[in-house]
Amino acid sequence: MNPGGGVVARSLLLGCGGYLPERVLTNAELAQQVETDDAWIVARTGIRQRHIAADGETTSDLATKAARRALEAAGRDAADIDLIVLATATPDYTFPATAAIVQANLGIRKGAAFDIQAVCSGFVYALATADNFLKAGQHKRALVIGAETFSRILDWTDRTTCVLFGDGAGAVVLEAGQGTGANTDRGILTSHLHADGRYRDLLYVDGGPSTTQTVGHLRMTGKEVFRHAVVNLADAVNEALSATGLAPSDLDWIVPHQANYRIIEGTARKLGVDASKVVVTVDRHGNTSAASVPLALAEAMGDGRIKPGQLVLLEAMGGGFTWGSCLVRL
Repeated sequence: MNPGGGVVARSLLLGCGGYLPERVLTNAELAQQVETDDAWIVARTGIRQRHIAADGETTSDLATKAARRALEAAGRDAADIDLIVLATATPDYTFPATAAIVQANLGIRKGAAFDIQAVCSGFVYALATADNFLKAGQHKRALVIGAETFSRILDWTDRTTCVLFGDGAGAVVLEAGQGTGANTDRGILTSHLHADGRYRDLLYVDGGPSTTQTVGHLRMTGKEVFRHAVVNLADAVNEALSATGLAPSDLDWIVPHQANYRIIEGTARKLGVDASKVVVTVDRHGNTSAASVPLALAEAMGDGRIKPGQLVLLEAMGGGFTWGSCLVRL
């Protein structure tokens, strides 16, 4: 906030786009692979289906398609972009950054492009990072992308994890702008990022270049993750509201990380926010990690639920643990 008045830098969110692979994997199909059934999955997670990348379809492929749709929605050309921040835990390669591959795919020859790895919180981390670059005047327009092919790191014999995740990508276009410093400004009003590495063994991948020289598989202690998620996400939302002098009732929408419907429901209840204000896509997308928030945002903006001028709270928690929130007025 800027109690003294005057002009302050703001990052304006101009457009959003998402992309989901064509292949849909239903709970019924999964039940033919592992010991589970639709009722068990829905009761514990709210998930009914997820999208799976085709053979040869990479994270950068998904990210590029989402980026093109975000640019179209924003009314901007790829040549206008001078910063790409891409959140992913499933990059195409150890290096180069997947963001650099997307930059080349889009024909961009200027600015910076790099990846951020904060797992499911990655998009919120990426958004806060791009926001600070724009407010500092180092860049003018940014593509912020969350993209994942989590199907490539799942143990498809482990029913406690393989039923949860899917593939996809979402992207937004940010542009440097100005405001007064009031909470009525358009753009990103505040962001808050956190991490606590003591809990890294509760949600992790059991491989990597420096340890096993393999990609590894996702491992999770679900009950403990659930317990931390509801508390941390509610705290991150309250932190954003406190920083801007707003109350939960001022929010038009919450766009949460789509990990588990019970976590989404529990967080909303803890905040006292009506469920009708919460965007939910987990039933159809599953948990797409860093892609889940921008995918949900793209859907709700695309179908007209989220309108210009509305106040939207983005929040997520992921392995690390990492968690955070971002408050934006569209």
